[in-house]
Amino acid sequence: MKIRTRITLQFSIIVSVILITFSIIIYSLLSNFRQTEFLERLKDKALTSVKLLSDVDEVNNELLKIIDRNAVNPLPEEKVFIYDYTNKLVYSSLPEDKDEINKNILDKIRLEGEIQYSENDSESIGILFKGKYDRYVVVASAYDKYGLTKLNYLRNILISGDIVSVALIVLIGLFFSKQTLQPISNVVNQIDKITASNLSLRIDEGNAKDEIAQLAIKFNKMLERLDAAFEIQRSFVANASHELRTPLTTITGQLEVTLMKIDINDEGREVLKSLLIDIKQLNKLSNGLLDLAQANLDISEIKLSSIRIDELVGLTRAELLKRNKDYKVILNFNEFPDENWLILKANEQLLKSALLNVIENACKYSHDTTAKINLGFDEKFIYIDVFDNGIGITEEDLKHVFEPFYRANNVKSYKGHGIGLTLTKKIIELHDGVISINPEYREGTMVQIKIPHIV
Repeated sequence: MKIRTRITLQFSIIVSVILITFSIIIYSLLSNFRQTEFLERLKDKALTSVKLLSDVDEVNNELLKIIDRNAVNPLPEEKVFIYDYTNKLVYSSLPEDKDEINKNILDKIRLEGEIQYSENDSESIGILFKGKYDRYVVVASAYDKYGLTKLNYLRNILISGDIVSVALIVLIGLFFSKQTLQPISNVVNQIDKITASNLSLRIDEGNAKDEIAQLAIKFNKMLERLDAAFEIQRSFVANASHELRTPLTTITGQLEVTLMKIDINDEGREVLKSLLIDIKQLNKLSNGLLDLAQANLDISEIKLSSIRIDELVGLTRAELLKRNKDYKVILNFNEFPDENWLILKANEQLLKSALLNVIENACKYSHDTTAKINLGFDEKFIYIDVFDNGIGITEEDLKHVFEPFYRANNVKSYKGHGIGLTLTKKIIELHDGVISINPEYREGTMVQIKIPHIV
């Protein structure tokens, strides 16, 4: 999850929880206030009715009913029941006198003095009243239509307001997280432009005070050290390769000329042949290291051109067979494609070097020094499959075959330096390609190179 998304999510959750909690508290407080206020009104109504009936001699049941029916602003579904000490109903505000209160409730009222309870949608209050002549139990109940309507309206407002507020919080969170992380985004964009070929670029250090500015300062100092190291490496590779190639080429030529002389005894000739082989291996190692250094460069620094893969494979095959006449290379097309699918954008020399390494390995490690090459194509990629019927690669060695100077245990008897596959992998990746190895294919090894072609 991106930092911007995480910050927005955390900010939105925290503020939303606070907002929703505040709304719930407001709703709960008002709900309790409504209930308390309504029950107070019910209590006043109950006490008024029982006082009139018990303490005012002129008021009887019929007159009290008339008073109740003509009351100003009566409560919805209002009911009042009055019982004497024997639990006999002495007054009911309903048109017909009937006992609507459970005896257990009446006993509880006498025991506790006052209780509050709810039945269905109505709220009730029961009070034990000590009148002038007797002890009465009065129960008043009603439905708080107006209070509950206002409470529901408040609930709907709070829910709607919370939904809108949460949406605004998310949008505001996205905006502020973007503003907060904009300096980091600027640093990332500037870092993306820095490659091995332009290490002289530096990122903006801003106000040089905050944490992001300190990060930029530290990063620029690291770039300075890397730039110096790369410059030393480039200078060394360029100078060393030049200084090595010239004497090695000279020595090779001198040995070949010397071997052409007929006045050398057999022992001396064998020594010179051995020296010539060693010099050629050293020359090959020098060229490989130079190619490896070049493969580590940025693709923008390498000259690319449009080449045909079939022609490049053919030239590579011819060069390999010229180097070693004992090798055999069989080239097959799985299906001859449209001519446009044969063309790719590449550096011919580097890609040729990569293919040469793979094909030469296949010949070298095959029991019959034969390599088979299959060319395949689809709408996006060129597939170069190189097969051998040789010694294979163990699962453990397969993990390390692309590491520089690594050589598997079962190839120690073969000549090599362990940089061929490393160089090949870097060159293929430089061309946006992929190289993979299947060591179990037909009891040998298959190396597949996949490179995008020009559509």
